[in-house]
Amino acid sequence: MKFGCAHSHPAVLETAVVARPDNHWGQTPCAFVKPKEGYQISDYKIIDFCRARLPHYMAPWTVVFEDLPRTSTGKVQKFILREKANALGSLS
Repeated sequence: MKFGCAHSHPAVLETAVVARPDNHWGQTPCAFVKPKEGYQISDYKIIDFCRARLPHYMAPWTVVFEDLPRTSTGKVQKFILREKANALGSLS
């Protein structure tokens, strides 16, 4: 599943982007990333990669590395990712 711009990074296998609450901006992009096997990547590299290709406000402000939750048919369960992003709280 490919969303946003982080999916085009050579070390990224899958991504999903959801909104994270923010006290100042209302919400900010939060990317959930599954890296390819054997690759080491930092959240700063993903953010910089996206900022070079997207408007600043559209690039993710937070990156979480984990397997993406899926349904039995293979769809990403974004409601679970939204709950995790809400649990992270505001950046501001």
